[in-house]
Amino acid sequence: MKARILFAALFVATLLTSCGSAKTELFNGTDLTGWVGFVDPASGVPASEVYSVKDGNIHVAGQPFGYLRTAEKYGDYKLHIEWRWIGEGTNSGIFHRVQDGDKIWPNAIECQLCSGRAGDYVMLGGSKISDIECVGEFPVKDRNGDFEKPVGEWNEAEIICKGTKITVYINGNLQNECTTNTTSGYIALQSEGGPLEFRNVYLTAE
Repeated sequence: MKARILFAALFVATLLTSCGSAKTELFNGTDLTGWVGFVDPASGVPASEVYSVKDGNIHVAGQPFGYLRTAEKYGDYKLHIEWRWIGEGTNSGIFHRVQDGDKIWPNAIECQLCSGRAGDYVMLGGSKISDIECVGEFPVKDRNGDFEKPVGEWNEAEIICKGTKITVYINGNLQNECTTNTTSGYIALQSEGGPLEFRNVYLTAE
């Protein structure tokens, strides 16, 4: 009997450990370990002046243009991330399936965070999706509805990348879906407008 109880306890502990290991923290709340900062080379501004950690949050200055990307590539995942504007609501985005070659507009699918447009998909750097005709420099697939909170409040995004499909929820509401031709890449947080902050950035298996 004791052996059975011990086995059961070990089994449950194994399950809990397994579940816990499925969560990957991308931001440790202290520094930018695991992230690579890129800034428009023409600006002459170092990345350390654009991306920093303040009060336990990732702080993005918004100018000059650029992005803070993960050092590693990821395939299938569910990304949880929260953001808020500091002062005026301006422009930013979350890039997915970012391909190699750092430049202002990398090959990637952007989940738009522009104030009033959160959840639009923007095709960057020649990336394409099969859901719309991708013409022009920055093709856009419009979001379904508006679910952002007022400027200054924390918003929550859940973005699921599975195979070639990307699905985004804003504050718990289905916002957009698309099918791309890439199945892995870096994740990046854009600097493109004014200051904003990110927190609780993590992945779970999908």
